Amino acid sequence: MGAHSPRSVIDILDLSTEELDQLIATALDIIAHPDLYAQVCARKKLATLFFEPSTRTRLSFEAAMYELGGNVISVSSAASSSASKGESVADTAKVVSCYADIMAMRHPKEGAALVAAQNASIPVINAGDGGHSHPTQTLADLLTIYRSKGRLSDLTVGFVGDLKFGRTVHSLINALSRYSGIRFVLISPEELKLPSYVKRGTLDRLGVPYEQTTDLESVIGTLDVIYMTRVQQERFFNEEDYLRLRDTYILTPEKLALATDDAIVLHPLPRVNEISVAIDKDPRAKYFEQVLNGKYMRMALILKLLTEAGAITREQAGEKGIDQL
Repeated sequence: MGAHSPRSVIDILDLSTEELDQLIATALDIIAHPDLYAQVCARKKLATLFFEPSTRTRLSFEAAMYELGGNVISVSSAASSSASKGESVADTAKVVSCYADIMAMRHPKEGAALVAAQNASIPVINAGDGGHSHPTQTLADLLTIYRSKGRLSDLTVGFVGDLKFGRTVHSLINALSRYSGIRFVLISPEELKLPSYVKRGTLDRLGVPYEQTTDLESVIGTLDVIYMTRVQQERFFNEEDYLRLRDTYILTPEKLALATDDAIVLHPLPRVNEISVAIDKDPRAKYFEQVLNGKYMRMALILKLLTEAGAITREQAGEKGIDQL
């Protein structure tokens, strides 16, 4: 970090478990008392820099800032920015720091958000960098689990589908592994197993129990959380393997009937065909609530970073909630 760089969030591990719990507490307070937060960020600006396509994440950040009373300035594609002229991420970060109080960046290159944070004089939130990290999706996942289960400890979490390339899977494993009593069930084709560096670097290092299987139906009844992901055709070397495996990981009402009544189904979206639309009305389906929870957690994170940077005072932040930040 540069001498004047304020706190940024590039990876979920940038936040301690205590800070994750504080952000959840703030988000719950925002949900309970939205009016108290409606002008907290008045006259503050969020810059959203999205150098690859995004619908949900960009709109979620923008909605979060507007609901805090702030304003948004945005770049919605690399083609419409000076990046198309060859401007570096470092220079872009310095320029945007002159216009905004905080920025959220999505970039196809891993590490781009870190370079931005090292050169910006405002907080930077990583909104996804390549296959590397997507911390605010993980915050959405955590709040959804907490609101459904009342805890983030003592849970059996099943990840289904593409565990090799799924940045949301890796981030959530890193976050939950720090809580007690967590157990993972890793359900994927052989070709898309969880990378060994995640197993060694997180699960084995922290002594988190896990099992691997290719068969969803054999384990679904043991899961508290069923986290679905898309099995992507382009990840396979031949179409035959893809066709053989793709239907294995489509969650249908028949498969969900094998799960417990209080299991929850999550998905980072976009959904293609991994979850039957017939499940949308099942009370265990939480993936659209996940979207809403993402907005609340982004509100909490924006508040935390702006307060730590001194851009808003505790008085401005109002009498409630800010003590948790």
